[in-house]
Amino acid sequence: IDQYGPQDATTNPTLILNATKNPRYDYLINSAIEYAKGKVSSNEKAIELAADKLLVNFGFEILKIIPGRISVEIDAKLSFDTEGTITKARHLIDLFEEIGVDKSRVMIKIASTWEGIQAAKILEKEGIQCNMTLLFSFIQFGYKTIVMGASFRNTEQIEELAGCDFLTISPNLLTQLQCSHKKIERKLSPNTAHNCLEQKITYNEKTFKWNLNEDPMATEKLTEGIRSFAQDGRTLMLMLKQRLNKEDTMITEKISEDIVLDDKTSKPFKLFGRLTEFMVV
Repeated sequence: IDQYGPQDATTNPTLILNATKNPRYDYLINSAIEYAKGKVSSNEKAIELAADKLLVNFGFEILKIIPGRISVEIDAKLSFDTEGTITKARHLIDLFEEIGVDKSRVMIKIASTWEGIQAAKILEKEGIQCNMTLLFSFIQFGYKTIVMGASFRNTEQIEELAGCDFLTISPNLLTQLQCSHKKIERKLSPNTAHNCLEQKITYNEKTFKWNLNEDPMATEKLTEGIRSFAQDGRTLMLMLKQRLNKEDTMITEKISEDIVLDDKTSKPFKLFGRLTEFMVV
C-alpha cells in the first residue's frame, strides 16, 4: 500500500487471515486480545470482540498510509441477517471512533444479498458508507453509487474496465501494470453509460431472489464468496481462541506458582484486571 499510494484500501477475512500469519503483525493481534479481555468476561464474547477489534486495528494502520477510506467487511455469517448486519456495522464504526477515526473514513463492506442491500440502505441514511461486495449481476444493482471493479485475475480484465469509477487491484497486478509499456485506452465513461439502452430495474424481495436464482453464475459466485469468507472468518476466530486460551493457561500457571498449598485461607488475585477470590483446598 505504501509503495503504490492508492486513494482507498479494502480488507476482507481472507486478507486479514493471511496477514495474521506474518509475525510482524503480532502486535495488532495481541492488542485486540488485550482489548477484548478488558471489556468482557465471557471467552466467547471476548473472541468475537477481539475479531472485530483486529479488523479495526488493521484498518487503523492502513489509514495512516492512505488519504482516503478503508473498507472493513462484515462477518459473512450475517449475510442473510439485516438487523445483525446493521448492529455489527454500528459496532465497528464505534470501535473506529473510539480511537479517533471519523466514520467518513470508513466503509462497511457488505455482501450483496437482499438482506445486505436492505441493511446498506438503512446504514447509508445514518451516514455510514457501505461497500457492496460479491456483486455479480445487474439484479443486485440499481442504486446511485460509485461502481468499483474488483477480484481481477489478470491485467487484461483491468484494461477492459479502464474508466470505471474505482478499481480494487492487488499489488502483484499493480506491479505488472507498472512494468508494462502497453497503452491503455479508456473503455468506460459516464457519457457511454447515459447512452445505454438498458432500463433501470427495480425489485421487491420476491422478484429479486427469483431473478437472482435465474442467473446461475451470479448465484453460484455470491454463495461461493460468502462460504469462503465465512470459512476464513471461522479460522481467524479459532486462531484468536487459541491465543486467548494460551494466555489463560499462562496466567493460571503463574497463579499456581504463587500458591502455598498448606495455606487454607482465601487468596485474592487479579484475573483479566478483576479481583478474584481463590480458595486453596
